[in-house]
This record gives sequence, structure tokens and C-alpha cells, in this order.
Amino acid sequence: MDSDGVIHLAFVVPSVSEAATRTDARAIETFAAGLAGSGYIGDGSSRWPAVHVKDAASLYRLAIEQAPAGAILNAVGDEGVPVREIAEAIGRHLNLPARSLPAKEYGGMLVPLLSRDQPASSTITQELLGWKPTHPGLIEDIEQGHYFI
Repeated sequence: MDSDGVIHLAFVVPSVSEAATRTDARAIETFAAGLAGSGYIGDGSSRWPAVHVKDAASLYRLAIEQAPAGAILNAVGDEGVPVREIAEAIGRHLNLPARSLPAKEYGGMLVPLLSRDQPASSTITQELLGWKPTHPGLIEDIEQGHYFI
């Protein structure tokens, strides 16, 4: 707690599922259709951590109520979902094959996001606050289809 009575916390929040808007879904569809496939870079083994938006919200509440000042909290439900599995799930919904595509096909910010292995753990956060992610993981959430128009 600082001199003003404010408790400082740091949150690390990965990709959040069930938070896509219809615009996000349209962008995913347009991008994949333009490439004639739902793509990944290399063998698709790089991993993304993810958390369901309702689990992240639960953690924020617990943090405000219980976290010690200066705590660093990882809001992670899925520790590392292979990008190939994400592409396959998207491809199933768009009737497109999942396939490896050259990095130049993506451009911009997507290259480091799709090619960098980024596993993360919330074990310490779970132990500190008794928080347990209970909502669908990223693949299960994608399979529910609400990202797609």
C-alpha cells in the first residue's frame, strides 16, 4: 500500500477467450479466406497461453479482495495451446484446411505472435489466492462457434 492507501498489483493476462466481437470474427474469417486456409507458422507447435474472460474477471475480484500489495498475478487458464490446434479449430468452423503458411503471408504483428513459444503458468497465482479457472479453455470456446458469423 502506498502513502495514498493504494495497493499496487500487476496482472499478466494472455489471450482472452469469449471476448471476440462480431468484428473480430469477421476479420478472422476474411483473413483465413484470403489465404485459402487457417494458417500457422512452421509446424505450429508454438504455444499461446489463454484465459476465459469470466475466469479473468474472477481473478480480478479475488485480487482486489485478497492479493498482497505488489503481487504479480498470472491470469492463465490454458498454459499453452499449440497454434496449430487453434488454426485447426478455426478451420473447422470456416470449412478451410489448417496448414503451415510462410511468415511473409502474415506480416506485421502476427509473425512474432504466431511463431514465438509463449507458455505461461498461473500456479503461483492459484496457490496465493485459491483461484481456479473453471470456464472453457480456448479450443473448447472456439468450438462453441460464437466467434464466427
